[in-house]
Amino acid sequence: MDGELGDFLRSRRARIRPEQVGLASHGRRRVPGLRREEVAQLAGVSVDYYIRLEQGRGPHVSDAVLDAVARVLRLDETECAYLRTVARPRRARDHRPAAARVRPGVQLMLDGMDRTPAFVLGRRLEVLAWNVLADAVTGFSRMPRARRNLPHHVFLDPAARDLYPDWAAVAVQTVAHLRLDAGHHPDDPELCARVGELSVKSEEFRRLWADHQVQACVHGVKRVSHPVAGLLTLPYETFAVRSEPEQTMVVYTPEAGSETAERLALLGSWASTRA
Repeated sequence: MDGELGDFLRSRRARIRPEQVGLASHGRRRVPGLRREEVAQLAGVSVDYYIRLEQGRGPHVSDAVLDAVARVLRLDETECAYLRTVARPRRARDHRPAAARVRPGVQLMLDGMDRTPAFVLGRRLEVLAWNVLADAVTGFSRMPRARRNLPHHVFLDPAARDLYPDWAAVAVQTVAHLRLDAGHHPDDPELCARVGELSVKSEEFRRLWADHQVQACVHGVKRVSHPVAGLLTLPYETFAVRSEPEQTMVVYTPEAGSETAERLALLGSWASTRA
């Protein structure tokens, strides 16, 4: 992921119009958004210093400078955190290998949620574990092990476009979340290979990846058009697995008594019968 910091900063300043920060926009501009010189001026640093920052030659950049740049570029909380991460990348030897499996106790917890779809994601948005109802909704067990990955599912599985009525929004969110993982692990060869495969095989992924959007999927709502149960409106919450910081549990939480809850109950019975 070489050049990630520079690419991110360039993409963020390209979206800021000069008049948004009190600068005149008269005359022809060769680049969209703010020039590097303008960002440096507004952030209170020298042009040379900011250029070196965009080139990734500022490993000891201070919090004050990063905060000033973030303010000029109007970064939100997630983007600010991402900026700090890619500005100070961890060395490869500092990376702890990610667990490829969940602990038995976590799987028991998933299995105990017999009325709630729930699953666990690991690094690169790999799907590590799930319960019966989550499998009935998304079909994790039918995916080949090497392709049991949310970005692969969303962009390279033709069925995903039918499964998610809001596919475009799901695609944006998936890439933005994967970008966060890339920021924390810039030297991960498996992630580079995954991004490379998706970029080659999916024009939509390639375009979204180039946008450098970052977003943490903490909670929200996902709609699923299930071939058996029909349309499911699924609010979700996410929880960190404390014993494995790289793992996240995703739990769908439909309101009790709602149409979706009733359809999930029927789907659960159908899935148990098939099992």
